[in-house]
Order: sequence, then C-alpha cells, then structure tokens
Amino acid sequence: MISFLFIVNRALSSSTLTLSSKKMSAPGPRPLVLCGPSGSGKSTLLKRLFAEFPNTFGFSISHTTRKPREGEEHGVHYYFVERPDMEAAIAGDEFIETAEFSGNLYGTSKEAVREIQAQGRVCILDIEQKGVEQIRQTDLNPILIFNNPPSIQELERRLRLRGSETEESLRKRLNAAQVELDYGLTPGNFHKIINNVDIEVAYEEFRNFVVKELKEQENQGVPISLN
Repeated sequence: MISFLFIVNRALSSSTLTLSSKKMSAPGPRPLVLCGPSGSGKSTLLKRLFAEFPNTFGFSISHTTRKPREGEEHGVHYYFVERPDMEAAIAGDEFIETAEFSGNLYGTSKEAVREIQAQGRVCILDIEQKGVEQIRQTDLNPILIFNNPPSIQELERRLRLRGSETEESLRKRLNAAQVELDYGLTPGNFHKIINNVDIEVAYEEFRNFVVKELKEQENQGVPISLN
C-alpha cells in the first residue's frame, strides 16, 4: 500500500457516521482517509489530487516491519523498521493505527500526522480496514472515503500485472480484498463511496467531494489553501 495521511475533537460513532457541523477545536484540517483493496486505483486518485492541489495536502509516511521491495526507499515509501522497535512504539501508544498483513506490521504514527498538521495541510491516510476501524475510535474526526474497484477479477488482473506477488501472497491479498469490500460497502462505514470503474469519472467524483468538504471546513474557520 502506498501510504498518504491528519486531528480533531469529536469521536466518530462506531455505527453510523455523520459529517461534523461543529467548529473544530484542534489545529489544522480534518484528516482525509482513503480506503480500498490493493490494486483498486487509490494511488492514481491521490497522485492526481496532489498534482492539482500541490499546496493543500500532505503525505505522511507509514512504518512497516517488512523488507523494502526493489525501488523502495526508507523515509520515502515507508519507514522500514525492525519488529521489536515497532512493537515497543505501539506499546508506548505512539501509533494512531496499526495492522498486520502477511506477517508484517504496518502503522501510522501520531508524530507523522502532527508534522503534516503543523504545516497547515490536509493529512491524507491510505489505510486498510483494520486501520479505519481503529481511527473511528479516536478523536481524529477524519473524512472517510472508500474506493470501490470494478470487481475482484479486475483486482486479480491488476495485481498479477505488477509481477510482485507470489501465488500465496496473491491469494491473501484477494481474500483481504473481499473482506475490505464487504466492510467498505456496508452503509454507515464511510462518508463517501467512489465506484472506480472509469478513472476519469472516479477522479472527478473524488475531487469534487473532497473540495466540498474542505470548503465547509473553511466556512467553519479552518484555514485551508485550495491550490
């Protein structure tokens, strides 16, 4: 997963989500969470959003205990750390959310989010279902968006084209994708569902929803630069 990442004053309900109409007391804009199965096109949506609004959003780097893949750099794609170190940080309550996949830990640190907020930018998080469930129990008050792919079959095709998966890891990713789809399409779990069949249509819908949410925050007195 490519990790992109934000803190406010109201805990999200564990049942039905409602968009906040209250003025936020914590500094900075609300976090923007984009969730969806690996291969669903999240990175394409986020790259376009960053390209169109280069000064609005901040990219927060997640931690992982897995080894870097070819071309990945420490501090760019992930912070690659040893498992005992990450477990100690988790025990010390230094992470907003963590998840384990294929024997490796992944997580978003509180410090990574604070760094983005301190810059006055919208912090984007690209996280899995377990991470969304954890964040919903915090006071971050994020905007939650689910990226819905065309089908499991299309996901499998895209993952195979990457050439980075074994048959075993591919099966695990597809099984995890089905769980994410079930969760993502359950009413009340997300503020917005993007049906990502045509990337042009999907991006326009994604962009317009995000801009609308940020303008509402501006109206509540939160300074956001939409450029």
